[in-house]
Amino acid sequence: MAADETATFATSADVVVVGFGAAGACAAITAREHGADVIAIDRANGGGATTLSGGIIYAGAGTTIQKQAGVNDTVEQMLTYLRLEVGDAVSPQTLESFVRNSPEMITWLRHHGVPFDATLCPYKTSFPNNRYYLYHSGSENAGAFREHTPPVQRGHRVKGKGTSGKQLYAPLAKAALAQGVRLHPHTTATKLIQDSTGRVTGIEALTMHYAPPRIRRRYAGMAQLSAKPGIYYPPLRRAMERRLRELERRYARPVRIEARRAVILCAGGFIANREWIHRYAPQYLNGLQLGTSGDDGSGIKLALSVGAVADRMDNVSAWRFISPPSAFIGAIIVDQQGRRIIDETRYGAAVGQAMVRQHDGKGWILADAALMKAARRQLVRQPLWFQRAQSAALMAADSVRASSLADVARAAGVDPDGLLATVAAHNEAFDSGNPDPAGKPKEFVCRISRPPYTLLNISVRPSLINPTPMLTLGGIRVDEGTGAVLDQAANPIPGLFSAGRTALGVCSNSYVSGLSLADCVFSGRRAGRCAATSRPAHQIAG
Repeated sequence: MAADETATFATSADVVVVGFGAAGACAAITAREHGADVIAIDRANGGGATTLSGGIIYAGAGTTIQKQAGVNDTVEQMLTYLRLEVGDAVSPQTLESFVRNSPEMITWLRHHGVPFDATLCPYKTSFPNNRYYLYHSGSENAGAFREHTPPVQRGHRVKGKGTSGKQLYAPLAKAALAQGVRLHPHTTATKLIQDSTGRVTGIEALTMHYAPPRIRRRYAGMAQLSAKPGIYYPPLRRAMERRLRELERRYARPVRIEARRAVILCAGGFIANREWIHRYAPQYLNGLQLGTSGDDGSGIKLALSVGAVADRMDNVSAWRFISPPSAFIGAIIVDQQGRRIIDETRYGAAVGQAMVRQHDGKGWILADAALMKAARRQLVRQPLWFQRAQSAALMAADSVRASSLADVARAAGVDPDGLLATVAAHNEAFDSGNPDPAGKPKEFVCRISRPPYTLLNISVRPSLINPTPMLTLGGIRVDEGTGAVLDQAANPIPGLFSAGRTALGVCSNSYVSGLSLADCVFSGRRAGRCAATSRPAHQIAG
């Protein structure tokens, strides 16, 4: 981007935060805690994908909540588990810092009003109901991980009814405003401004701030509808977005905001950018976009425009949860050839990744009569309402049943010989006491032998009743000690930081519930601290 020496600014702050979800709010709060004057902008109402999320924070190593629940966890146990999940997404030093600071992160969130609860979930689930708030939110119970470290509950669900993302965002937003952060909603960053040295000194944006009050109220309402329920019904989201663009063309005004110390990009990922998904990860086009329309890669584009580098753009998390009901963990998941796909105790994103990358997105749960009976019974108490609706629809409308394995396979379009061989191997291991062929721990293995048999279709495909939520994990490279955005030579771009899903982070290799939000808090605080304490542009120029 060309340098702009003649830039005049309508307003200014030490730190300008672009995007005000979990990462942006944490960056803004932390920058204020370190004495910086902060302006935060958000293209919608604030909250971003955080408000749509389950509100899970992956934390451990002895948090106050774990201790209240009687859960014993250590730095080494958490580090051992996350090394297997995180891989080389971040350096060993960064991962260790993330783990060692995990208990303090929960303390910090609680200090800023985020509510947690120590009630343990007694069964394995993708997301606990409103009675439970601490659970195994990853693959801790799976055989491949138990070989290295005992399973520990680290999924800290923010306390609140239903999906708890709003209960995470609202206290953080309130804390930021109480500390003096100036929030400008309905303001979209369009350009990064640089001086002659290449330092980022501010942003250009389009804002609805000067529109009549009734127009701003209409804009806010449509932005909310676009986010939710628009996430579940794409035609509604597209309609709202068209109307929002019409209002912007008529009422939005350009504005320049000076950043005396730094700009922090916290604008989310790019799951809503169909062109980029087609370019980088075309096998993930059939999922539910888990985010808002603002997750279009705009923050990544801004960084790229000043010389940043993006990486892991082909890495998308696709969720295929099979529980609740927890009885389905005792079933087996097979592909179109009847082959076993994965240990069914693995986290739903691991199931989805295996299906998409190795099995053409095709998958079925095979359950016998005993497992189906248990699953129906568990539908009464285990799920939240939306989980109950999805599971009931899967059982009623997206399954086939027959008195023999061969017949149920033919009805589903699964290879009968392959299915018969898979079930025979599964049952033989169970009967002989040998390890499960897919590595499932013994206490979750059930013999599949009581007809009728049911195949439930969990293939990755567009579906209103049984969608596959997806989010992007790639982003721009940052200095892992500061959050500064790096150029192609791995040098920091002066005055530019990033956090959350705009940047590479702890969850950029493998996702489990709560790891992205935990990384948003971790990276947001890191960027806020380092941006606030960086030297102002005028001192460097002088």
